[in-house]
Amino acid sequence: MSRLTINSIHRKRRPSQGSKKVKIIAKICFLAIFIFIGLFLVKGVQFLSHIQTPKFFPGTKVSPTPPEKHTYTILLMGYGGSTHEGTYLTDTMMVLHIDLEKKKAALISIPRDTWVKFPTKSGDNFHSKINSIYQIELFPNDFPDVDVDSFKDKVPGNGTKSLVSQVVGFPIDNYLAVDFQGFKKAIDILGGIDVKIEKTFTDSEYPVDGKERDLCGKQESDLPELEKIATQSPQTAFPCRYETLIFNKGTMHMDGETALKFVRSRHSLEDGGDFNRASRQQLFLQAVKDKVLQLNFVTKIIPLMDELQNHIRTDIATVEMTKFLPETTKIKEYILSMLVLSDDNFLMSDISDNGQFILVSKEGQDKWTSVHTGLHNLIEGITPTPSASLRTSPSAPVYGE
Repeated sequence: MSRLTINSIHRKRRPSQGSKKVKIIAKICFLAIFIFIGLFLVKGVQFLSHIQTPKFFPGTKVSPTPPEKHTYTILLMGYGGSTHEGTYLTDTMMVLHIDLEKKKAALISIPRDTWVKFPTKSGDNFHSKINSIYQIELFPNDFPDVDVDSFKDKVPGNGTKSLVSQVVGFPIDNYLAVDFQGFKKAIDILGGIDVKIEKTFTDSEYPVDGKERDLCGKQESDLPELEKIATQSPQTAFPCRYETLIFNKGTMHMDGETALKFVRSRHSLEDGGDFNRASRQQLFLQAVKDKVLQLNFVTKIIPLMDELQNHIRTDIATVEMTKFLPETTKIKEYILSMLVLSDDNFLMSDISDNGQFILVSKEGQDKWTSVHTGLHNLIEGITPTPSASLRTSPSAPVYGE
């Protein structure tokens, strides 16, 4: 073989400048992906360890990893946080039941005025509204007769799960609580949410943060008379404590601040009260789900973790969390049924011995059998009784609306 031929073969085997660039770019891309995955995993572990209960209450522990299973029940709570009165009173309480095998989920909203019974050391009868459970559990010294020692492992959150279980009729595996600031930040990081408002409503008594005790220019001596006026019209007595919200029917783009007002408002004539507010909260969660599906959500996860780690508390173990995260890519496959416990289905209004407005089962105080049956039917897809119609579909209509 001639030298020319050999040199020609060598030239053919020598990589071109273009192929070198491709390989370099490929290596850089691979390195970038590797770094991103590593950063994500590190962030993920840091995030989960930060939001788990022991971070806030030293000496407690995360709920142990349960045996392998495919159904999970998670209590979702929203609370004001440090800038609000009643810091840990839960403004929102929902129970999410997920079946990973059947690709089914049920979301149940529990009104904050639901009246529940607490275990006591003395054996005396003690009830409170369900929205106070978390706060009572976190600060037991304020309620010395409440038997927090009866709660499993004395872990903050377990008592709340236990008492909510009395109402819904099945065990609560874990809880996840987020404060108002965390809610607003999450919505803003997602770029806002487009919500289809079903009816126009005006709320002239939406509370202004930090103004809860403002006298609005009046004197202390005027307070007794103002409080009498406030029983009929709080906005008239203390105008600076409230702002007027107007939401018009149709699709509206909401940032975090606006979204929080939408899901918290409950004083309008057209769409007020806890039952309508709970329906709006479920409607909003559907809009969040739609937005997550539209986004390249992976790019949002790390900013979310950075911003929310001081605003979320949970007892979900890291191992369990890794099971839920992959399911976010399969949301479209799930059929979601939604229920608002209300006086249209299982509850009725009543007045407590100390004069509070409360909600109890239509069967009577502390009798939850009909609720248990209704929720079992909801989860299993069994046709309920004619008194409370149920519809389920991927678009998640509301049950008992």
